[in-house]
Amino acid sequence: MPETTLDSSSSLKKRTTVVSELNPVQKPLVAAGVLAAVLLLIAILTAANATQGVLYIIGILLGVTLLHARFGFTSAFRRLMSVGNVQGLQAHMLMLAIASVLFAIILSTGFSFTGTAPAGYVSPVGVSVIFGSFIFGIGMQLGNGCASGTLYSVGGGSSSMILTLISFIAGSVIGAYHFTFWMEDMPALPPISLATSTGLGYFGALLVQLAVFAIIYWITVQIAKKKNPPMMKPLPTTNGWKKIIRGSWPLFAAAIILALLNALTLSIRGNPWGITSAFALWGGKALMASGVDVSSWGYFAGANGAALTKTVLADSTSVMNFGIILGAFISAAAQGTFKPGKIKPGVAGASVIGGLLMGYGARLAFGCNIGAYFGGIASFSLHGWVWMIMAMLGTFLALFIRPLFGLKNPKSTDSIC
Repeated sequence: MPETTLDSSSSLKKRTTVVSELNPVQKPLVAAGVLAAVLLLIAILTAANATQGVLYIIGILLGVTLLHARFGFTSAFRRLMSVGNVQGLQAHMLMLAIASVLFAIILSTGFSFTGTAPAGYVSPVGVSVIFGSFIFGIGMQLGNGCASGTLYSVGGGSSSMILTLISFIAGSVIGAYHFTFWMEDMPALPPISLATSTGLGYFGALLVQLAVFAIIYWITVQIAKKKNPPMMKPLPTTNGWKKIIRGSWPLFAAAIILALLNALTLSIRGNPWGITSAFALWGGKALMASGVDVSSWGYFAGANGAALTKTVLADSTSVMNFGIILGAFISAAAQGTFKPGKIKPGVAGASVIGGLLMGYGARLAFGCNIGAYFGGIASFSLHGWVWMIMAMLGTFLALFIRPLFGLKNPKSTDSIC
């Protein structure tokens, strides 16, 4: 694949895709994926309602977008902390800026497609968030993927990510078991919204956040100028309409689509996009089936407990997760890249440990890279910003742990990262 070599001082001009020869379409897999997607949609409409069906379709679109751009949170943090590559974080800033604008409009006006009053993810800031997001940062670097990355990588054919997902679910259940301790026995501030807790209002909070995004973006440009880091390896794509189905998508295009889909999710189900609550539910239902009464745990009080008695197809986060996996699977097959491989022992160990840390950390921190970082910041919650900082610190520590499992970190001498 040809590499793009551009002046590193102009990060906006760095191409994350390049036109090149693509792998043949894996037609049987595409057909199987589409059939499975249709059958599951019918099952969701039968077991739940049309709203769940729409959220499932949004999940498919999220999976398609994540896979086509290989949109990463884990890799973006790792590239930044190891060699100073800022391409991923710049895409995050664009995504967060657009989502913040849309969330401000939706939350301030109460706009909803379904009549469900929209509410952002605004959570307390305390020891649980600080510790949870820190170990999540470590975990996602060992597991080689965050919550969204785990789902789309499983759909995309990564064998090791199956271990990460299973361990993620197990860690979520352990976190749910310890949930009461972290919430009641550990100190925490009340939920703080930059919009409603400060007197700024949504317009004022939006201006503050946009200014912060701009400052962070400017800092990334300065980092790129100083460090002259290796650029991301451009992904293969093609021309014309085939690019939508077959080719890879630019990071910035995916950032815009993800922001739009998250806002659409908020205006349909009343909450932003989330992932990991479903993992705790799946694990909880599995334990219930084996005779363990998890309904007595503090985490499963209220709505979380009610979900234990219903089909997972009635849980909006679950159906969106199923959609992400299937959307990524269909996209990978269309690109001809669905090729599961063997798992090295070191990678397997890192995947298990990483998944456990992410599952446990997500429960403590009120979410993952999607629910806490993306959804939290877009909802103007202080805990989202704390999550970002602590996850980056966890990433920095994980750079020293990854080699113990045979995992490589980007180096400044690399031609690409």
